[in-house]
Amino acid sequence: MTFDLVGFGALNLDKLFKVNIIAKEEQEGFVKTVTESPGGSAANTTVGTARLELKTGYIGKVAKDREGQILLNEFKKEGVDTTGIKVSKTGRSGTVMGFVDPNGDRALYVDPGVNDRINVKDVKMDYVSDTEFLHITSFVGEKTFRTQKKVLKQLLDVKISFDPGILYISKGINGLKSIIEQSTVMFPNALELMQLTGKEYKEGAKVLLDLGVEIVAVKLGKQGCYVTDGNEDHTIEAYKVKAIDTTGAGDAFCAGFLYGLIKEKDLYECGRIGNFVASRCVQKMGARTGLPRLTDLKKL
Repeated sequence: MTFDLVGFGALNLDKLFKVNIIAKEEQEGFVKTVTESPGGSAANTTVGTARLELKTGYIGKVAKDREGQILLNEFKKEGVDTTGIKVSKTGRSGTVMGFVDPNGDRALYVDPGVNDRINVKDVKMDYVSDTEFLHITSFVGEKTFRTQKKVLKQLLDVKISFDPGILYISKGINGLKSIIEQSTVMFPNALELMQLTGKEYKEGAKVLLDLGVEIVAVKLGKQGCYVTDGNEDHTIEAYKVKAIDTTGAGDAFCAGFLYGLIKEKDLYECGRIGNFVASRCVQKMGARTGLPRLTDLKKL
């Protein structure tokens, strides 16, 4: 098998504007600083696992523009294989514009660009079949969501990990059923699980297990995580750290948890590693800056 994990989700360049106010209608604010960093939920998780020295690849789409080049270069720098990423001759790469005020409140605007133009022909099936885990996260557009479902139908021997995010959760349990039924592990947070199942997270996790998910790892923010496979369940406390920026904490958790699964750790240990990777992430600005390396994990 070539890969331990292949990511399949939106690729975005995050442009973060620090502003004096988040302007409302007829208001005017000003920009203090601008920073850029590669993002996208599955992309962040894939980089997290690459830093833990797993063999990683990616399925996605960028345009032939400056933003696309930055996204590809960052992957290459992190050791993520990019041959599964399609470069479109037309259109623009995905971007997210975030406006953050002095209180840390934010407003986000997503421009999905070519992320929403991925069809089955863009996906190399031999590439995506040659991995232990395919890690699925959300796209804005319906077309690429349908592509994900079509790709999964053709995959029989690949384990699916699914981090739906609020965007996919809003499709409801019936809209996601085919992906849920095929998922080995699912990573909702407590709020998403409540929205999806109408139940508190422990009962909500049982609903997912009944639908065929083997492991549910619920992200509980400062409270840590709740993990269950139906036979055992654990509530695992978060590491006590000073959080500077929680961007990407959930993606980081997934990276640690999947590392544990791939290395055949027990359920409790997978949750503990997930919490550790998330705790390192939140101590630095941005979704990837603080992601730990394997040497850091060995200190656990």
